[in-house]
Amino acid sequence: MIDLDVVSLSRWQFASTAMFHFLFVPLTLGLSFLLAIMESVYVMTGNAIWRRMTMFWGKLFGINFALGVGTGVVMEFQFGMNWAYYSHYVGDIFGAPLAIEGLMAFFLEATFVGLFFFGWDRLSKVSHLVVTWLVAFGANFSALWILIANGWMQNPVGAIFNPETMRMEMTNFADVLFNPVAQAKFVHTVSSGYVLGAAFVVGVSAWYVLRGRHLEIARRSLTVAASFGLAASLSVVVLGDESGYLTTEHQQMKVAAMEAMWETEPAPASFKLFAIPDQEKRENVIELDIPWAMGIIGTRSLSTEMAGINDLVAHAQVRIRNGLLAYDALQKVRADKTDSEARAVFDAHWQDLGYALLLKRHVSDMTQVTDEQIAQAAWDTVPQVAPLFWSFRVMVALGFYFIAFFAVAFFLASKDRITHSKRFLKVALWTIPLPWVAIECGWFVAEFGRQPWIIEGVLPTYYAASGLSVTDLVISMAVFMGLYTTLAVIGIKVMLHSIRKGPDEHSPEPNVPLTPQTSVLGAE
Repeated sequence: MIDLDVVSLSRWQFASTAMFHFLFVPLTLGLSFLLAIMESVYVMTGNAIWRRMTMFWGKLFGINFALGVGTGVVMEFQFGMNWAYYSHYVGDIFGAPLAIEGLMAFFLEATFVGLFFFGWDRLSKVSHLVVTWLVAFGANFSALWILIANGWMQNPVGAIFNPETMRMEMTNFADVLFNPVAQAKFVHTVSSGYVLGAAFVVGVSAWYVLRGRHLEIARRSLTVAASFGLAASLSVVVLGDESGYLTTEHQQMKVAAMEAMWETEPAPASFKLFAIPDQEKRENVIELDIPWAMGIIGTRSLSTEMAGINDLVAHAQVRIRNGLLAYDALQKVRADKTDSEARAVFDAHWQDLGYALLLKRHVSDMTQVTDEQIAQAAWDTVPQVAPLFWSFRVMVALGFYFIAFFAVAFFLASKDRITHSKRFLKVALWTIPLPWVAIECGWFVAEFGRQPWIIEGVLPTYYAASGLSVTDLVISMAVFMGLYTTLAVIGIKVMLHSIRKGPDEHSPEPNVPLTPQTSVLGAE
């Protein structure tokens, strides 16, 4: 039997470090493209105020980038430290995109980040602009490979289980690379980073305007970020819809839990605007539905029903029984590699082997499994419904809020009234943390909703942990949390100090006059 306290602590440790790390990643993604846009305007117009803007926001980007790198390294250590069996089981597949990310994307990004900060007086304007765009593309390229790895965990394609090595092995790298779930996660994730970057720039610029400081830079920054943010917020909703559609296709239990859908709903399914799920009674105490909405969103049709939790649990029981056939055949194949009959049975049912492993949580002898234990293991495939239900709705509500927020910002900027609307500027200031809330909710839904799987349908989470003791995990978690708290305090203090100090430390380019009449885009 497996020590579930060790598994729980391992999950808590990885979740806390991962969600802390992702406080910095999306801001890096968003600011990198805003820097490229600002410097492009500088190169096209020759107006040095855009250079000052790029350098100022670039400093904040650099602080955030350094914190993201420091916190990200710890995560990779945990794969070997806390999830040793997972690393052994799927390392051939999962390790490939991570290695490519380190060798190509991260090194590319880190190299050009150095050139961005130290190349202002050493490179020509055009050369430095190319460097800035490469920083932006490098950051997004890095995210691509990470999300290819994560997307494979959600939808394991291009791989097969080898009974001789007892590991998953890659059969088609193209399938892993072009996994539709991974691609949808990538575009949705990076676009959410763009929303965060835009909201950050708008909020900080609003703070300057409210205090009457750095008005020329704040006004231009507001205009650029409002336009960028509107496009990004619209794309988040569109791309999020695509990601949700693919989730309906590949992770039906996650969608059913997100919707607190206990019973299969006939087409077209309704969307639960509000509900109070009761996990023990397996029903909703109260619910308020929007007819047809979920059927259109989840299946993009009016004739496709959506499976409920109860029916999906019944289907899981079937897969567990098939998995037991694969498990029994696997033992025979390992004992006698020439047993062609057992190998044929295994080949027919190996894709359900992971479901049989769910029983390991309840029994030690897989040959003495009862119907009650199979039913119990099948119900283990249901994640906690209420946290998923509400996290998803917070994320969606904030997504629509950002569209309205940036639409107003764009309208005010286009009318040259954005710096005169104190009410909007105050709202912008309080909007700064909201994209982080939405992003963390999104990752919670993606990862917590996959439980009990660390690899969807292939490897249960509790089966993947290392053989550590509770003491080992408590000590390491205390060290990590202490380190991360220290980094957070230092990072926030440095960031706030730079914001309070403002862009005055960056002198304008020599021989380029700045005038109060300079327009938003810098035309004289």
